[in-house]
Amino acid sequence: MQHQKPISRRKPEPTLSPLQRQVAGRIVDWVRSSGMAPGEALSELSAAAALGVSRTPVRAALIWLDHHGLLERRRGTGYVTTRPAADFSAPELSVASDDAEHLFVAIARARNAGQLPTDISESDLMRRFEVTRPTLLRVLTRLAEVGMVERKAGHGWAFRPAHSDTAAEQESYRFRLLIEPAGLREPGFALAPGWSAQMRARHKAMLGQRWHDGAAVELFEMNAAFHEGLAAASGNRFVLMAMQQQNRMRRFINYEWGLGRERMVVSCSEHLEILDRLDAGDREVAAVLLQRHLDKAGQLRKEPGG
Repeated sequence: MQHQKPISRRKPEPTLSPLQRQVAGRIVDWVRSSGMAPGEALSELSAAAALGVSRTPVRAALIWLDHHGLLERRRGTGYVTTRPAADFSAPELSVASDDAEHLFVAIARARNAGQLPTDISESDLMRRFEVTRPTLLRVLTRLAEVGMVERKAGHGWAFRPAHSDTAAEQESYRFRLLIEPAGLREPGFALAPGWSAQMRARHKAMLGQRWHDGAAVELFEMNAAFHEGLAAASGNRFVLMAMQQQNRMRRFINYEWGLGRERMVVSCSEHLEILDRLDAGDREVAAVLLQRHLDKAGQLRKEPGG
């Protein structure tokens, strides 16, 4: 009697929508910036709260990360991480389309320069930026997820005006000046193992690459991960929650980097200097440097192009 070949029980790879793929990437960044160790619990609810999104795209993203071995589903606890934060990555989640990234930056610049009306149609955007509908919808989906636009009842999209409020942006910087340096002075402050080395590598890679429009996206994500990682190291959950909220608010407007490569170099160098002091155990000097860094950034954002 001929034996039949055993049937594989491995489930097919889950398919992610553009929004779900973005959420999966943000979960990866969240795990890395938070310095999570292997075996730390992670649920739909905690991930949705940390990212400021609904649980539906988070659920699909967690299933995908489980399929690829970054998470493991445990009965009663949701998911747990399977590797150190420094090794928590998924090359499959890298930016899929340069066109989409360039469009994201182009829309940011046009909107922040007052060149786009509050209400606009997909057809108008396609014609203005000479892009296909699928590319435009990928970008609009991302903008909706971060609260920059919303779909109107019936047809068209509307920008949410709060993101262009200069006064609100300056309030944000003043608030960060209150909480971020204080986070470095918290008694339970401790950097996650490997986090400093990983941040150094990302900053040096940024400094070594040729500047282009798409780099603005990478720069923001790196900056967000840096400041969120310091907040996570404070050991104070409320400092971390506040920084995560600030990053969600900043996610659109700071993609528009009008300060040029020279300011990017200064910003990266200041971050590296803060890391130097933290690695040396001199948290007080690091806190002063962080305060100076934020104050300078806030002043620059007041200037034209800033």
